[in-house]
Amino acid sequence: MSGAERRENMIAVIRQSEKPVPAKTLAKMFHVSRQVIVQDVALVRAAGYDILSTNRGYILQTPSVYTRVFKVTHTDEQLEDELCAIVDLGGKILNVMVNHRVYGRMSAELNISSRRKVQEFLDDIHNGKSSPLMKITSNYHYHQVEADSEETLDLIESMLREKGYLVRTVC
Repeated sequence: MSGAERRENMIAVIRQSEKPVPAKTLAKMFHVSRQVIVQDVALVRAAGYDILSTNRGYILQTPSVYTRVFKVTHTDEQLEDELCAIVDLGGKILNVMVNHRVYGRMSAELNISSRRKVQEFLDDIHNGKSSPLMKITSNYHYHQVEADSEETLDLIESMLREKGYLVRTVC
């Protein structure tokens, strides 16, 4: 097993444990010294994982919210369906972004988390003199979506793909 594989497995073990995991236990599990585990933890932290060291072992702090950026395209008539489908699955649409070839990246906060907020947004679009930001890039745009878990984001991604809205997942 390579060091990278060991660190991935170590993260999985710590994440799945309901109690702190001692370095000694990890060392036995992966057939390395306790010092190697301490070095691995330092590397894992440098990679962005929030691992806490306690007197009883390691704990992985997981974010309470997760985000993902989706590149999508759809018509004006499909706008409500797209937004409602995301919030119905537990997503919160944080913003809309476009990459314009002349103006560069442009974004607007949305913070849409319910059907009521979808309707308010659509009312503002229909009653105002403005059109959706996606119109300036031939309907291609990005949404940053927040959810309570990676599984919820996976469901949203699958739904967007099934409906034909998903161009690709950005991150």
